[in-house]
Amino acid sequence: MVALPTVRRWILTGSVTAITVTGALYGADLKTSQERAQERKRITALSANEKISQYEAVIEEWERTRKELERKLENFHARKEGREVGEGDRRMSR
Repeated sequence: MVALPTVRRWILTGSVTAITVTGALYGADLKTSQERAQERKRITALSANEKISQYEAVIEEWERTRKELERKLENFHARKEGREVGEGDRRMSR
């Protein structure tokens, strides 16, 4: 049978761990909520021209990302076609 002090130690350890994890999660959630509130305040305080310029910057970033992805896709297709042609030529020469 397990000794009473050992059981008490395990219960205490589990309790402290549960309290620590709960506190960490609650604190992280609280910080995230505060950051969201600050961001909302900042956005609502912007003038119309500032909002427009911010949206334009976001659109430019999306366009840059789209162009990069299209370039990568074209390179992938070119390599794929190149390999297929190369494999076909190797098969023919055997």
